[in-house]
Amino acid sequence: MNKVVRDGLVAVLYSPGFGAGWYSWNSEHPEILFDPAIVELVEAEKWEELQAFVTLKYPDIYTGGLEDLQIEWIPVGTQFIIEDYDGNESILKQHSTDWITA
Repeated sequence: MNKVVRDGLVAVLYSPGFGAGWYSWNSEHPEILFDPAIVELVEAEKWEELQAFVTLKYPDIYTGGLEDLQIEWIPVGTQFIIEDYDGNESILKQHSTDWITA
């Protein structure tokens, strides 16, 4: 899977706005978390081009979270999950949480 890596950090795409999740509503396509072309378009704030690109490359995904996309830079190798509350996504990193063992 292609990823954007800079200074030991990986670009992870997520949608923190309420209404629709980016990955959480399209979890069968994990590549949309890291797609380098999407990262580039989000960084450049080229929202119309982004909509056109995503519609062509991923015609079967729900794009409701597209307009709220943000990038979080996470250290390479960090395990994480995307949590979703009413479409509002957040990134939970394993090392930043006190996990409880039964």
